[in-house]
Amino acid sequence: MSRSRIALANIRIASTPDESVDLAGTAIAEAARRKVQIICFSECYVPGYRWPGGNVPPPDPAFLYRAWEKVASIARSAGITVVLGTERITARGLQISALVINSDGTVAGWQDKEQIDPSEELTYVPGKGRRIFQAGALTFGVVICHEGWRYPETVRWAAKRGAQIVFHPHAHVYEVGGYRPTTFADPANTFHEKAMLCRAAENTCYFASVNSASEGSGTTSAVIRPDGTVQCYQPYGVEGLLIADIDLSLATGLLASRCRT
Repeated sequence: MSRSRIALANIRIASTPDESVDLAGTAIAEAARRKVQIICFSECYVPGYRWPGGNVPPPDPAFLYRAWEKVASIARSAGITVVLGTERITARGLQISALVINSDGTVAGWQDKEQIDPSEELTYVPGKGRRIFQAGALTFGVVICHEGWRYPETVRWAAKRGAQIVFHPHAHVYEVGGYRPTTFADPANTFHEKAMLCRAAENTCYFASVNSASEGSGTTSAVIRPDGTVQCYQPYGVEGLLIADIDLSLATGLLASRCRT
């Protein structure tokens, strides 16, 4: 049986960009102590997601490069792969992205967010292109927030190309008047957590969705098995690493491979 230990960094939202790097480093070190192979952070964890009316400073290329280098150095020391939710400035503009760092600290590549939410169009531009990554025996893809909720094709793309797990960094905080769940996939809640179950079951792959910890958030971090059942989820608003040992033999990609379109 081939297994892989993953961690979802369900940690608190940082108050500054510098703090986001420090908290990410602490989470990576803790994951290494717990013998994790790969850790994934929420959407734009470094420097912080740009919520309307928020206080994240303007995009700073110099800060981002320093942050990425520091995280890569920590990953190398820890010996684990990191999927870092971040942003990057390209010729296209400011993009939401996931930086994948190998366990030796080298950069495996980027997965930019292709399908941005309509509310993000004044701040970010969509990326272009998808790819698959490798961490030892684990093959994985990344879809970011809105992509995984509304565009199941993004998850299927990865599963059809051998991804045993698809990581789903997202950002969700309390909205005034919003539902405050206490149970995962509560029927009274929005569709989002139910979508996690679908993304796994319709592709026969693991789906690992990661949010930051915040009071009243309508979603939490969770690992869903390839049959669409919940392996584990983080209690709402509770900061910490959600760690799961996944059985790669279950992630056959069968239903993804049978899709004719």
